[in-house]
Amino acid sequence: MIDIKRLNSSDNDFWTELEAVLAWESVSDNAIGDTVKDILHQVKTKGDDAVLEFTRRFDRVEAGTMADLEISLSRAKKALDSIPIEQRQALETAAKRVRSYHEHQKQESWTYTEDDGTVLGQQITAIDRAGLYVPGGKAAYPSSVLMNAIPAKVAGVKELIMVVPTPDGIVNDLVLAAAAIADVDRIFSIGGAQAIAALAYGTDTIPQVDKIVGPGNIYVATAKGMVFGTVGIDMIAGPSEILVICDGKTDPNWIAMDLFSQAEHDEDAQSILVSDDAEFLEKVKNAIDELLPTMEREAIIKTSLSDRGALILVKDLDEAVEVANFIAPEHLELSVEEPMIMSKKIRHAGAIFMGRYTAEALGDYCAGPNHVLPTSRTARFSSPLGVYDFQKRSSLIQVSEQGAQTLGKIASVLARGESLTAHARSAEYRLNKD
Repeated sequence: MIDIKRLNSSDNDFWTELEAVLAWESVSDNAIGDTVKDILHQVKTKGDDAVLEFTRRFDRVEAGTMADLEISLSRAKKALDSIPIEQRQALETAAKRVRSYHEHQKQESWTYTEDDGTVLGQQITAIDRAGLYVPGGKAAYPSSVLMNAIPAKVAGVKELIMVVPTPDGIVNDLVLAAAAIADVDRIFSIGGAQAIAALAYGTDTIPQVDKIVGPGNIYVATAKGMVFGTVGIDMIAGPSEILVICDGKTDPNWIAMDLFSQAEHDEDAQSILVSDDAEFLEKVKNAIDELLPTMEREAIIKTSLSDRGALILVKDLDEAVEVANFIAPEHLELSVEEPMIMSKKIRHAGAIFMGRYTAEALGDYCAGPNHVLPTSRTARFSSPLGVYDFQKRSSLIQVSEQGAQTLGKIASVLARGESLTAHARSAEYRLNKD
C-alpha cells in the first residue's frame, strides 16, 4: 500500500493544501553554488586545461588533449549503423515527426509600408551557434538530442555543438546515433558545469556559443543560471510533472501508469490526478497499489507519489480546469469525453494531451511537439522549446522624408519633455526648414 495525499476542493483549506503539495525548492545550496562558480572561473581563465582537469577528476576519463575528448561525426555515424534496426527506425521516425512539427513554427520576416512611404517591419534571423547539453554515461537520452537539436536546425542555426559526459569512458551509441540523425556538427565528451562553462566562454578547442539548451543535473542547472546573460539559455527546469484530469471513464490502470510515467523520473517528480468521481479516484489508488510492485523503478515511484503525488476530488470538471490553471503543469492529460472543448479553457500548461488514447509518453518520444517544457508552474509565463528559441527578431525602420516631418516633431516634443536635447535636435535636423 502506498500513502498518497488526498485533497478535496470542498475543504476550507484546499487551496492552501494544494500550494503545499506544489511547493518545491531546488536542492542547490551554497556549497554547490560555490563549486560551480569556481569551475566557471577556472574554465574562463584556463580554458582547455581546466576542462581537461575537471573531466579527468569528475568523469574519470584519462584524456591527454582536448582532441581526445572530441567524438568524430564518423563515430556517430558508425553508432547509427551499429544499433539494432528497430531502434534506428524508431529514432528516424521520431526525428521525422519532430522535424515536421517544428517546420510549422518557423517565423518569417515581414514589412509594411505606410502612406507616406515609411517602411516598418521585422527581420528574422537564426542564432549563429548553439550548444546542446545531453546527459550521458549509463543513462541514454537520445530523445533529448532530437528534441533540442532538430528545432535548432530547422531554425537555421549554422553550427550546433553537443556536449555529453562519458563517465569512465562509457559512450552511449543511442545518443551518438541520435546526434547523427539530427545533424549535430561537433560532439565533445565533456559534461557538468565545466561543459557549460566551455560553451559559454569558449576555449581554444570549443567555440563559444550564443545559446545553451538541454537538461542536466543540479550542477549543470546551476551553471546555466550563472552564465545566463553571457549566453542565452532555454530554461532551468525543475522535476518532471504530470497532471491528469479524468471524468472517471478511462481505464484506471491506464491512468495509474500515466502517473507512474513521470514518477519514475526521480523522487522529486510530481504526479497528480484530478477527478469529480470519488469512486474512480479509489479505483486508481487500487490500481497504483496493484501495479507498483511490477515496476522496475518501484522505489523511486513510491517515494515520488508518497512525497509529492496527490489525488484530488473536485465538484465538477469546470473546477478541475480551475485547479489545472492554478497548477500550470508541465504535462496535462485531459482524459475526458470532449478534450478539445476543455482544452480551450486551459490557460497554463506546457503541453496538453487530449483524449483517452493520448499517453503523455507519446509526447516524450515521437508525437512531434517538443518535450522540453516549462516546469514548477513556469507555464504561467513560458512555453515549450521550439524553433522560435533559436531565432531572433530585429526591428526594421526606414523613415521616408515625408514621414520624418511628422515623426520628427513628435519625437522632438517627447525628447524635450525628457530633457534629452540631443535626441530632440537629431530629429529636428531632418525637418524641412521651409
